[in-house]
Amino acid sequence: LVERMGPQLPMTFSWRQGADRSLDQNDLCWKWNAEVSQQMGDRTQEEVHAFNKLHFGVPIRREDAEFREVYDRVLKTLAYEDKLECMAAPLDLPVTRDMTVKQMTRFLDAVYDHWTKEGVALTVPPER
Repeated sequence: LVERMGPQLPMTFSWRQGADRSLDQNDLCWKWNAEVSQQMGDRTQEEVHAFNKLHFGVPIRREDAEFREVYDRVLKTLAYEDKLECMAAPLDLPVTRDMTVKQMTRFLDAVYDHWTKEGVALTVPPER
């Protein structure tokens, strides 16, 4: 199609180094969200995910200048509860879904460290 139509100008390209997070990482993230929710008993899986995104994902994503600029301008001054709300549906700010494998590994490590210190038993994959 591009060959027939020719390039459409102007064009914008962007790239970043690192592979996108893996499906296994995503599955593990949601497994842990469910385990935290079940064991804590006072929050939903989505609430756990929103908490994790805000506390562990946002600091990692703020290392990216573009994310940091928008987050700081739009969300940083919001009340804590409003920030949590932005992490969940229907807004569902993309935090983990835009991570690389390396960033998602750091995120999962932080999630694991936090919740196991809170007494939650999280499934550890055999390869970890």
